[in-house]
Amino acid sequence: MKLRLLLVLCLTLGLSVIGSAALAAGPGGYTCDDGMIPASTYTSLTVTGNCYFGPGDVIVNGNVTVKDGAVLNDHANFSQADSVTINGNVKVDKGAVLGLGLYCFSASCPDLNITSVDTTVNGNIIANQPKTLYISFTTVHGNVISNGGGTTEFLNFPTKDNVIDGNLVIQGWHGGWLGVIRNEVGGNVIVSKNKSVVIETPEGCDAELGECTGYGPGTDSDSTEVQTNQVHGNLICQGNTPEAQVNEFDGGQPNTVDGKAIGQCADLVGVQS
Repeated sequence: MKLRLLLVLCLTLGLSVIGSAALAAGPGGYTCDDGMIPASTYTSLTVTGNCYFGPGDVIVNGNVTVKDGAVLNDHANFSQADSVTINGNVKVDKGAVLGLGLYCFSASCPDLNITSVDTTVNGNIIANQPKTLYISFTTVHGNVISNGGGTTEFLNFPTKDNVIDGNLVIQGWHGGWLGVIRNEVGGNVIVSKNKSVVIETPEGCDAELGECTGYGPGTDSDSTEVQTNQVHGNLICQGNTPEAQVNEFDGGQPNTVDGKAIGQCADLVGVQS
């Protein structure tokens, strides 16, 4: 009888331990079709609709994939996370939007207060024909590479205030305004064959906010700002419309380049080795 009771007790304790471990384990891969992505630890993240990070800490131990036409942290549904850590790569597919590093954007912010989100990507960010990328205040230990894509809406493509250990390559994007500003890049920066094809128009202007919601075909003369960057490799700019520029009226300063400054960026350098 004592032996039987002991066996029953051991089995009960064993099941309790297994149950506790199962309850303590975080979720596996997560797919978001629409709405908020809860703060948690995931093995992977796939976005197929219009999604955003909810309050708290988001950790993805694998890859993040933003599928064709999907949106992660756009202007309207912006990230509310306290921190974001992605231990794999981020893949952005055709016509998709990725936002990392900012709590909100422009007039979407409560009281117009723009707040950064502590964001780290331990792999690469690779975009193939995205609609646009909003990457700011983010540490990327790999490369950031965007090839092609764009939009006929007036959308921006800001790459600002990041630390990128690898290379930064933005090529072939057609849209509203594009800027590479205040980044520290360990490798090369290549800004090539990007074109502003949409401008804001007076229709739909909000006098109080000083913003316009109307847009039409044309070239934004302020686009292709490549300024105030610290580049430890080479800075190469070619075939952009308008040409790459330092916009002093936007607070821009010449770039610091350890390697060579080539093409449209040859004269956009303050300090060059």
